[in-house]
Amino acid sequence: MRRETGPIDTVEALARFVHTRAAFVAQKKLYGYLKARMGTRYPSMFEDDVFVESINVAKRHVFAACLSDIAVHTVARVVAAGGLEDEAGRRLALQCYEAGLAANRDDLKDEAMLAAWRSSFSERLEKAHWENLAAGGDCFTESPKALYHWAPIDETLKRYDREIVENSIRFAWAEIVRDFRKRSLPAAIAGDFHTIGFD
Repeated sequence: MRRETGPIDTVEALARFVHTRAAFVAQKKLYGYLKARMGTRYPSMFEDDVFVESINVAKRHVFAACLSDIAVHTVARVVAAGGLEDEAGRRLALQCYEAGLAANRDDLKDEAMLAAWRSSFSERLEKAHWENLAAGGDCFTESPKALYHWAPIDETLKRYDREIVENSIRFAWAEIVRDFRKRSLPAAIAGDFHTIGFD
């Protein structure tokens, strides 16, 4: 992930932050878990085509869950600190989510899978209470479940790992959250949202 330090002050910059951090966390935590579980066998497993395809499937699902979580978190901050209405927040979150899918379209070609993710995200947005989420409500609920569920590890082994695996991805989000709070300008993002006519 290219280290960016500039302000996040437009819808475009917000969407880029959302999808690049989602990809970073998904890949880092999925491959980290696999490496920890497999030890010295880890490199040789990539010679197995079936296993590689299982990783690719897991990577797509974990990315979609990460994209959902970080989009909800960042938009909750913009709604609360930038003065967006709830419905505008939903549209902004959807814009960020769609931008993330589009940025990874070469790897996300299964239309049924995309439709399922979009439907799930839309349902999540309908239930979102932005003020509660901005005040500390848990936005990072989907990525821990997805990492645990989709990681291609034998179930008899994986069942002992649930708490460690789910907490590991929550800890990974902490640095991303700090970076966003340091660099984001919610009022500017909200202003840009209105200016470019998403509302």
